[in-house]
Amino acid sequence: MSERPSFPRRHALTRRFTLGSPRDFRVARDGGRVAFLRSGGPTDPVNRLWVIDVGDGRERLVVDPAALAVEGDGDLPPEERARRERARESAEGIVAYDADPPLRRATFALGGQIVLADLDSGTVELLPTVSGGFDPRISPDGAAVAYVAGRALRVVRDGADREVVSEEEPTVSWGAAEFIAAEEMGRTRGFWWSPDSGRLLVERVDVAPIDRWWISAPVTPIVEPTGIRYPAAGTANAGVALAILDRDGGGRVDVDWTGGEGWEYLADASWTEAGLVLTVQSRDQRVLAVLDVDPADGAVEERYRMEDEHWVELVPGVPALHGDRLVTVEDLGPARRLCVDGAPLTGDGVQVRRVIDVGDEGIVIAASREPTTTGVATVTWEGDLEWWANDPGVHGAVVGGPTVVDVRRSLMHDGVHVVIRSQGDQTATIDDLAEVPPLELNVRLHRIGDRELATALLLPAGDEGHEPLPVLLDPYGGPHAQRVQQARSMFHTSQWFADQGFAVVVVDGRGTPGRGPAFEREVRGDLAGPVLDDQIDALHELARLEPRLDLGRVAIRGWSFGGYLAALAVLRRPDVVRAAIAGAPVTNWRLYDTHYTERYLGHPDREPENYRRTDLVEMVRTLEPGQHVPPLMLIHGLADDNVVAAHTLELSRALLEAGRSHTVLPLSGVTHMTPQEEVAENLLSVQLRFLRDALDL
Repeated sequence: MSERPSFPRRHALTRRFTLGSPRDFRVARDGGRVAFLRSGGPTDPVNRLWVIDVGDGRERLVVDPAALAVEGDGDLPPEERARRERARESAEGIVAYDADPPLRRATFALGGQIVLADLDSGTVELLPTVSGGFDPRISPDGAAVAYVAGRALRVVRDGADREVVSEEEPTVSWGAAEFIAAEEMGRTRGFWWSPDSGRLLVERVDVAPIDRWWISAPVTPIVEPTGIRYPAAGTANAGVALAILDRDGGGRVDVDWTGGEGWEYLADASWTEAGLVLTVQSRDQRVLAVLDVDPADGAVEERYRMEDEHWVELVPGVPALHGDRLVTVEDLGPARRLCVDGAPLTGDGVQVRRVIDVGDEGIVIAASREPTTTGVATVTWEGDLEWWANDPGVHGAVVGGPTVVDVRRSLMHDGVHVVIRSQGDQTATIDDLAEVPPLELNVRLHRIGDRELATALLLPAGDEGHEPLPVLLDPYGGPHAQRVQQARSMFHTSQWFADQGFAVVVVDGRGTPGRGPAFEREVRGDLAGPVLDDQIDALHELARLEPRLDLGRVAIRGWSFGGYLAALAVLRRPDVVRAAIAGAPVTNWRLYDTHYTERYLGHPDREPENYRRTDLVEMVRTLEPGQHVPPLMLIHGLADDNVVAAHTLELSRALLEAGRSHTVLPLSGVTHMTPQEEVAENLLSVQLRFLRDALDL
């Protein structure tokens, strides 16, 4: 009998046990049909497009990319590769699609070609487009498809492809979201159809003001480095303009959205029957405004404004118009509240995470009453709140007419449970084909210390021993992400490390979401002190509850912000943390982007001390003579265009100049995601060996 592949191998082959899971659900406006993406199984990376007619509840395969004469993912346009990197997309095939409101026609890109699918008949058509197309969007009437190719916006209608708008200037593009919008603001698109399908609102991006950086491929020195325009903290952002054009390219109307207010960021746009509105932010993000746009002449008028002394949070799904009413989510007192025309509808105990749907009967939200769970609720226009039947877990939903796709993850079951309900009755389920990890989860959730920090403790499966266990801190620990949630998928890798003989501790400290505005804002001005203090405090408090934690053998590992936190731990608290693995760490916040960094640390010219106190390189340069730095492994993808490799290389140079030994593991051709199977598999094994050696296990 052949030996079952190891967890690291399965983890890599299944793209972290995500392949085969249904995703990207859409519900027809009348609720009669549901579309979704899913691959063929746990090691199949190619997503297919499926449809369920709610009346009979049966799945229909509409598009299998393998049946189309398209090159596929091997010939992706560079703009599409960049879009997928921003979206952290690791699958292949159909990774995104757009559909008309009745869910009769859908469009998507494959290998730079634009495809149109008829969801009734199942027929598929390769549209007569230019090569290199990406981000197609279908018109509301289903008769036309707009897409981006190169630096131009184009439209296909009645079998003819034509350019809508472009410019010869090499730094200017039309129709594609700029880096900051896609990476930090959650806006992945750069054009929007009018409700009557006759016109388009289109974004013009000029990257000329942004400094050019270079990403090289050291293992192939003959290849010319790739130039990127990276808006580092304190430097210029891309110039963003808007214009309204007829779908044939005529009738241009410019929209002066920055006006006299000097708005810096276009956070979102929405064009519905209720009107055309923009969501904009100031450079310091302390002011957010909703602007009405007159499509006839491009005139802009401010409808609503939100202000905060720290920052105004961007929340998915809002602002949204329903008739003449404006739906927002605002930080008021101890809660992130659902509001209508500025009046709060939810109370102190509800932290709204996103708005799912706005309808005549009320507003559907995803929200938390405590940080480890997310439930779904309906809030009436009068403010009555009714929670759906939410067992503990992380839940979401998609709504269309009387039909709901209910999506649930939990500690009680593997994978995702997807149920379709219409008029309140279950009509179908959607199978999750993802592999169940070969693990026995042994996790306990705690609320630790005076700050009641959400903490997970993972012990070896079936552990009934009494011997002390070395400790591995395994955090992300930073803003906009949580690790301690009631979903099994959050703990797969942590459990594997626990099964290797560690007590693994995961802590969501100050700055992480789900606890309310004040908890998130405690990191304003200092991304180092509060987050590290919470890791150390939670560790010591947990050791009082579980005396088997060996505080003499503590290590930490993390990626991205977690990598920053790991390196920070051995520099500032070598008395507690005896080894660290820092993957793709930010080491110098002046090298990270404007929108994220300035939200928390301010502009470096005006608040330089915030950057000095959080700079790992500066910490190394100010080490006391003889001050010990525990074993530190730095891992970085050399093709990373989000946290560029200069972060790790600069820290490594400072450590060497200070006479502190350390390990650097460069990953050639690897981006921030590390999607390559061989890399993903062996990274776990390499980290385990490093930890065992560093802690003398």
